[in-house]
Amino acid sequence: MEEQHVCLVIEDDADVRGLITAVLTRAGFKVVAVGSGAEGKASAAAAGSTLSLITLDLGLPDMDGQDLCLELRALSPAPLLFLTSRAEEDDVLAGLAAGAAAYLTKPFLPSTLRETALKLCRLQPRSGLSERR
Repeated sequence: MEEQHVCLVIEDDADVRGLITAVLTRAGFKVVAVGSGAEGKASAAAAGSTLSLITLDLGLPDMDGQDLCLELRALSPAPLLFLTSRAEEDDVLAGLAAGAAAYLTKPFLPSTLRETALKLCRLQPRSGLSERR
């Protein structure tokens, strides 16, 4: 049986968190979704090296996403994908400097999220599933 890849989603907006969860689940990931930085840090510490991907919003209610990114880098080797509404070039560069492997701005197409996640994890798309737009 093939091992399922685990993605930690850290997003405070419940609707966006649900969308990310749905897209990544359809792409074949087992998703652990949390709504705060503290929950994300605890989940990453518990999962450690079993994580295949972490998605992170910069604008969390309890901490700055870039600071959390630095902490997550110490807890897990999984590639980190920023999903945020901050689209300024300085934000993108700071996110990548903090350790993110990729940076997508909101709003994003579900297909773009799916393709980016699979690429970061070097996974093949699940056969028979096409992303609805």
